[in-house]
Amino acid sequence: MTSNSTFYFPAPITQHFCTQCGYQLTRMRPPLDNKERDCCTHCGAVHYRNPLPVVGTLPIWEDKILLCKRAIEPCYGKWTLPAGFMELDESTEQGAIRETLEEAGAHIQLQQLLTILDVPSVSQVHLYYLATLQNLHFTPGEESLEVQLFSFENIPWAEIAFPTVEKTLHYYIECYPHSTPPPLHLVLP
Repeated sequence: MTSNSTFYFPAPITQHFCTQCGYQLTRMRPPLDNKERDCCTHCGAVHYRNPLPVVGTLPIWEDKILLCKRAIEPCYGKWTLPAGFMELDESTEQGAIRETLEEAGAHIQLQQLLTILDVPSVSQVHLYYLATLQNLHFTPGEESLEVQLFSFENIPWAEIAFPTVEKTLHYYIECYPHSTPPPLHLVLP
């Protein structure tokens, strides 16, 4: 991992009122549970806090990988795979395709799930799909300064934005040219 690697820390989720009835929430352990949760003592609703799913792709063209140079913090100016937080009402595959189009202007064909990376320190789960570019027409989206294809030997390792991206790149390169590497599952700090 690069020394400048960092993760986006989402704002703490603080909810003061029940989304079901509007009553003030109380921090307590619900019956049959082993953790404190935000609970409504009026209607009984339990408000769970769950990890945020991040979805993306490792887009390839022949023996090259498409990377995006970030135009936003964190890690402004660093290289990353096209990825981002899932939206409501979309599958992980739909989210990965959407993020690739938004950040890289690239049309892709998903191949398979490549990595599943749990990052409990920031309550995130990152899922990267291997994808094939449908053509060489790509352009930076609003969150990217630049989009570029890199051969394995030219990947700017010292400028990779996130440990999850670095792990995913290393895994793909390690497995190449095998056509179907099994998905890699790791837990990162």
